[in-house]
Amino acid sequence: MRMRLVYTIFTLPAILCNLSAAVPSAPLLDLGYRQMYNLEFNEAHKTFGTWEAQHPNDPLGHASNAAAFLFAEFDRLKILQSEFFIHDTNFRKARKLNADPQVRQAFDNEIDKALQLSDQMLAASPQSVDAMFAKILATGLRADYQALIDKHYLDSLAGAKNGRALAEKLLSIEPNYYDAYLAIGVENYLLSLKPLPLRWALQMGGAQTDRERGIANLRKTAEKGHYFGPYARLLLGVAALRAKDRTQARDILLALSREFPHNPLYAEELARLQ
Repeated sequence: MRMRLVYTIFTLPAILCNLSAAVPSAPLLDLGYRQMYNLEFNEAHKTFGTWEAQHPNDPLGHASNAAAFLFAEFDRLKILQSEFFIHDTNFRKARKLNADPQVRQAFDNEIDKALQLSDQMLAASPQSVDAMFAKILATGLRADYQALIDKHYLDSLAGAKNGRALAEKLLSIEPNYYDAYLAIGVENYLLSLKPLPLRWALQMGGAQTDRERGIANLRKTAEKGHYFGPYARLLLGVAALRAKDRTQARDILLALSREFPHNPLYAEELARLQ
């Protein structure tokens, strides 16, 4: 992967895969993520909007709706195909993207609200893991937009590091909050792919670049994550492709294509492997 992949920590929040005891079940949110992950964006916005109306003080609803806006832009601009998969040479050069200003405004509004509510919750209860998780998600989504659409990579790196640090704090309180392992896993794995001099420079700036730690954390989310299990599995599929393990990559993509039949990305990549 190229440098931009380091910033894709929270690009595709996904639906419940294997229920984590640390994350309470919320069927309406789960439905919204399933709709979003199946590219049914209008339906996802309606579902997340209903959750926001029913839970006005919950930052996760706003962060989730922001994810739907970002994912829709990624789909429209074909960012995932060019940024993730090593067969596509488009990720080797920064393409000028035409962002939708109305979507950007809606996205920013939801992120701002999510951060405001999570900070309010943390001010009242500094050990609230749910508030920390919502803040990690909102921070990571903003970092994704900055990197993959704005092409402001340094700003994005700062957000990614902040999200990872908060994830480590969350997991020190609740080690079974499996979605939070994704922030640690992605940073370590993707940065481990960089040339040694660059890894040294990143480490001096506070980044983490341990490949084995990255893979181990991705597996935790893939196996037991509530919202991010499928996304972690996608990243493990990318790792398998880089390692020339076509069998593992094929198995992962096949399972994802079956779980989310309305999302053509997995089927397209699976067809390339076959």
